[in-house]
Amino acid sequence: MLISYLNDSMYGEKMPAKVKQEACDGCGSCAEVCPAEAITVEGTAKVNADKCVECGACVDACPNNAITLE
Repeated sequence: MLISYLNDSMYGEKMPAKVKQEACDGCGSCAEVCPAEAITVEGTAKVNADKCVECGACVDACPNNAITLE
């Protein structure tokens, strides 16, 4: 959340999580740890950018390194 606050206040833009679809195997680890419930998994993970709080929990949880904060 601190990252989200700093990004929004310093740069005026959000940097939500993004999923590299080709690397995602749909395991759901990211959705399980997302505190904002911003990730759904239907085949592969999808991030709702409006809900994403940019905490990075999904990035750390992904075993395939398929998620980044951009």
